[in-house]
Amino acid sequence: MKHIALRSLLITASFSALPLTFSPLAAEPVVVAGTGARVVNGIAATVNGLVVTQKEVAILMAPIVGQLTAQFPRRGSEFEKKVKEAHDKILDELIDRELVMSEFKHIGGKLRPEAINEEIDRQINTDYNGNKTKFRDELSKARLTMASYREMTERKMIVQAMRASKFNDVAPPLPHEIQQEYNTVKLSLRDINGDKITFQKIYIPAVDPKSPGSTPDTQLALAEDLVKQIKEGGSLEELAKKHSRDAYAEKGGRQDLVPRTDLAPEFANLIMDPPEGTIIGPLMDPRGLTIVKVISKSYGPVPPLSKVHAQIEQRVSRQKTAERYDRWIKNLRAKALISKKN
Repeated sequence: MKHIALRSLLITASFSALPLTFSPLAAEPVVVAGTGARVVNGIAATVNGLVVTQKEVAILMAPIVGQLTAQFPRRGSEFEKKVKEAHDKILDELIDRELVMSEFKHIGGKLRPEAINEEIDRQINTDYNGNKTKFRDELSKARLTMASYREMTERKMIVQAMRASKFNDVAPPLPHEIQQEYNTVKLSLRDINGDKITFQKIYIPAVDPKSPGSTPDTQLALAEDLVKQIKEGGSLEELAKKHSRDAYAEKGGRQDLVPRTDLAPEFANLIMDPPEGTIIGPLMDPRGLTIVKVISKSYGPVPPLSKVHAQIEQRVSRQKTAERYDRWIKNLRAKALISKKN
């Protein structure tokens, strides 16, 4: 997967070694409770004097809020609930990261600068085939400086080192455990650029020139009614021919074997995961609303176990120490001075 795993760099308490898809992220904090207020930056929490900033939380919240906004065009209580749950979970994970950082400093730990450079070089080689220009372009899209990225990498490595030092007595993973874990997660390790999907789509513009008097509200009501008709057995093909306003309307909205790379990343993320036959939507973006039925999917190549053996071995080891690690974090929390800001 040729994307920077920024989320895995920030949320190190969960210690995920599997790469996560990178999305360009807004650096401004996300409004959680629908207040309409916007802040440039601020303190989200303090942990033993260390600061978790609103910006850090916002970077991680941005793709989540983006997906929820598309899935819940009318917002509402369920939207607010899911946004708050995501916010609270991310903040807790960042607090746990700072607890580990605090413990690291308490014991006088140090990380060689060369080791950080080597890890960043490894990420560039792995995720971008050594293309440093493309790597920096992605940082720029996320409004991150190289210094900020370096700090994230350092924190991730510290958490990894602390966890390894605390729980290095775990029994090594057995071959069958590694094989079983690989079988479980191998699809998530695939090259998503090789994904293809066949689907039917109805596109409802926010305002339809062919329907005088249409407004975003009436168009949303229309899209919701079409979803209801489809779920009750109506023909998506016929409804697409009548109501869809894109180039595929005459074909009943069907698009065959579309490469994932031809789709907007956010749209691809939403339609690739659900099972075949799922009706998705209406999904909202600034231009309008989309209703999708997933027909079939094919996935990009999965790396052989031999290429990801070390990664899978680390996952199994972490699972074996998860309960002990959680108890250790809980104990750190009990002794720490933690303050969450409203």
